[in-house]
Amino acid sequence: MWANVGVAASLGIVSFATGVFAQEAADDLSKQLANPISNMISVPIQSNFDFRAGANNGGFSYTANIQPVIPFSINEDWNLITRTIIPIGYRDYFPGGDVTGLGDITASLFFSPKQPGPDGLVWGVGPIFLLPTATEYFLGGEKFGVGPTGVALFQKDAWTVGGLANHIWSVAGADSRPDINNTLLQPFVSCSLGGGTSLSLNMEASYDWTGDQWAVPINFGVSQVFQAGEQPMSFQIGGKYFAEAPDGAPKWGLRVTLTFLFPGG
Repeated sequence: MWANVGVAASLGIVSFATGVFAQEAADDLSKQLANPISNMISVPIQSNFDFRAGANNGGFSYTANIQPVIPFSINEDWNLITRTIIPIGYRDYFPGGDVTGLGDITASLFFSPKQPGPDGLVWGVGPIFLLPTATEYFLGGEKFGVGPTGVALFQKDAWTVGGLANHIWSVAGADSRPDINNTLLQPFVSCSLGGGTSLSLNMEASYDWTGDQWAVPINFGVSQVFQAGEQPMSFQIGGKYFAEAPDGAPKWGLRVTLTFLFPGG
């Protein structure tokens, strides 16, 4: 039911788009979206519908990630880009019944040069923070964490190729919960097909050093930039396959993302 409602609502929003972008403007926005540290305010609302979770592979997981990206100009040479992930989750396979609530928030700060480097290299580095904001035991770790994060990518013609990485260590929190010592590796590639349409492929590989466990979801999606009234937006839909995951984790899923764009904001 959650999957049907979420996808239908997102498709309904796209169907009400009343403006049509010129191809050049749509392609430019599509290219900026492919860059995680673009100098553009964007607010993605990412819905993840994941299936075959739990001990009997019959469980369902839904996570809505609200992910505002906000750039700030520090001086004529440098930007500070903030990327925050606010997860709201539902799980139906935990002991004691269904679980719904806010998860732990992560906030990344990237210091990035305003001008691309050699061969169009775009990069940014900075800290990442894990905030113990979860409202349910199974949706968070009750730990405050911190670590480094970085991203680098090349954009040439229709292609964007790059990777994002971070590592988080817990530094405070509930003694009864396991320490957090996690690495994330996220290579990505996207190709613009013209007219604001693009294809993307990424891997969100995370390694839990404490539990000696990989989780490796692979995501493929197709995106379209459009305009609803005066508001530029992007809609993406795609599939997810877990190449590696802990016991009880989902096996496959769907991802639907609606992004509000604020170019020049």
